[in-house]
Amino acid sequence: MTQQTLAEALTLTDTGAGGWTARLDGGFSNGPQSMPQERGAPFGGLMAALAAGAMRQGLGIETPLQTLTIQYLAAARFEDAVFTPTLNRGGRNVAYASVTGGQGDRIAVQALGTYGRDVAGPVLKPMVASPPPVGDLESTPLDTSFGPWFTRHIDHRFVAGPKLYGENAGAAPELGCWMRTIDAAPLDEARLLFLLDGLYPTYFTAFPAPPTISASVDLRADLLAALTPDTSPEGWAYFHFTSRDVGGGWAVEDGEAYAPDGRPLALVRQRRKLMPSRG
Repeated sequence: MTQQTLAEALTLTDTGAGGWTARLDGGFSNGPQSMPQERGAPFGGLMAALAAGAMRQGLGIETPLQTLTIQYLAAARFEDAVFTPTLNRGGRNVAYASVTGGQGDRIAVQALGTYGRDVAGPVLKPMVASPPPVGDLESTPLDTSFGPWFTRHIDHRFVAGPKLYGENAGAAPELGCWMRTIDAAPLDEARLLFLLDGLYPTYFTAFPAPPTISASVDLRADLLAALTPDTSPEGWAYFHFTSRDVGGGWAVEDGEAYAPDGRPLALVRQRRKLMPSRG
């Protein structure tokens, strides 16, 4: 069966009844490639991009997305899903919106979006990153025995290797990686949201194999700069992820994203629920 391209996966079709439909394809499963796609669920980064897209398209919002907060309520199925947006409050400078997405009576995600235009004011940009140029690094596909299906749509280039299974033991649980979608399209809002969830949990670098699997519970992305075709014409962004806290069956992880010229693009925080280990 022909698999969707990313552009097709991000396409939303107006239902004519206030909702927007997307076809969720198994090629974007979060299950490992060593298992059938149906063993996983649609990738959280794709669901975040679709939620934001439904708010923008459905509500006609043209100002930049400032913050997206999404909760993952249930695993969606690999079939059509409907995203229904609501404008909670509009305004000249700031607009607040929400969206639910799911299949039938089963809601898979709910999200909040804050939109607003940039205006003149004080500037403070303390976020700094100086990774090696992406052209100096080789593409590093994830091992298919572990890498999820959706990673086939991402070009990963690790700055100091993937550091899996304890290479960061006793050191900072962090990871740096250039990423872009394999269509090499200019970086845009949807692709940035997709990539902000494009790596395995950073705590994988601190603990030995086998990895403790987790499920995303919620994700918050703060976009820090307007994205234009000139921001990253070839789609690249540099990402730095850090595990902030792991314990009690939960993990909290932070990430940063930078344009090729070093401009900060986004912050992301994700809470994960660790799956019980099988004895």
